[in-house]
Amino acid sequence: MTYRLSVLDQSPIVEGATAADALANTIDLARHCDTLGYDRYWLAEHHASPGLAGAAPEALIGPVALATRHIRVGSGGIMLPHYSPFKIAETFRLLSALAPRRIDLGLGRAPGSDQRTAFALQRDRSRRMPNDFPDALAELTAYLEDALPEDHAFAALAKTLPGGGGNPELWMLGSSPDSARWAAERGLPYCFADFINADGAELAQHYRRSFRPSAQRAAPHVMVATWAIAADSTAEAERQALPSRMMFAHLLSGRLIAVPEIATAERWLAENPAPPRRRTTLGTPSQVHAQLDALASSYEADEVMLVNIMADHAARRRSYALIAAEYGLAEMPKAA
Repeated sequence: MTYRLSVLDQSPIVEGATAADALANTIDLARHCDTLGYDRYWLAEHHASPGLAGAAPEALIGPVALATRHIRVGSGGIMLPHYSPFKIAETFRLLSALAPRRIDLGLGRAPGSDQRTAFALQRDRSRRMPNDFPDALAELTAYLEDALPEDHAFAALAKTLPGGGGNPELWMLGSSPDSARWAAERGLPYCFADFINADGAELAQHYRRSFRPSAQRAAPHVMVATWAIAADSTAEAERQALPSRMMFAHLLSGRLIAVPEIATAERWLAENPAPPRRRTTLGTPSQVHAQLDALASSYEADEVMLVNIMADHAARRRSYALIAAEYGLAEMPKAA
C-alpha cells in the first residue's frame, strides 16, 4: 500500500545534557530527515518536562524551516486552549511568510502538561478556563480564511495578518472521539496519536464517514502517528527502546524524568516490574515496513508519522535513515 512518511520530534533531553543540546539535535535531525525525503517534520508541545525540550513549537518551527529546504515544518501540535486564536493566526501566518507553503498548524486540545502547569499557563488565574475548544477553533479558522462576519468586533483583524506566504495547512490532532468529530465537522485533515491510544482505527472510520467538505479539504485525509524504531537487528531496536520504556513507566507513576542512558534503563527495567507497553513498531527496516503497512491499513491512512525517544542521537538518525531507505523516500515524488 502507498502512504506518505513524516516525523514527529519531541526534542528529548538525555540525562546529563541540556535543552540546548536537545534543540541542536532537533535542528540536526530535521536537516537529516529533509535530505532523506520525509514529507513533514512536526514539533511537539510539552510543558514543565525535564525530558522534553519542546515547550514552544511556534518558536522552534522558524529555525527548523530555515535550516531545511523541502520538508514541511509544523506543530504537532499547538495546544489551543492555552492561547488566543488571534495570536496563533498571527504567529503561523508569520511563519508562513518566513517559509511559504511549507508550514503546518496542527492543533490539539490536551494541555501538554499536568493540571497545575496548565493553570500556570493561564493569563487569568481567577478561575479555571472553560472548555471552549470548538469556539476557539472556529475563531482561528475564520481569521485565516477572513471569514468573520462584518459586524464581528474582530472582523478587521484578519486583514492585518502577515502576508506573502499563504496560510498554514491546518490539521486537527487527537486521540479521542471529540477530536475525530471536530475534524470531520470542520473539514480538516486528521492526525490520530496511535502512540497514545492504540484503539483509534474506529475513530478514523467515524471521521471519514462524518467528514464535511470545507475550504481546507474536499475529502477526508487521515494520518496516524506511531512509535517506531529501526535498527540493524531486532535486538538492537529493542535495546534502543529501553530509555523510552523507563520514561513511560515513570510517567505512569506520576514522575517525569530526563531520558536515561541505555545502560541506566537496562538496569532499572531489570530491577522493576515490566511496565505496560504502548504500541511500538520495532525491528529491522523490513520488519518495521511490514508493521507500518498493517497499521496504515487498519486506519486506511494516507500518511504515517513516526515518533521515538532515544538516548543515542546517532542511532536515532540511523533509525530514520534505515526506514527512508527501505521505503525509497528520496526517489518518491513529493506531495503537493
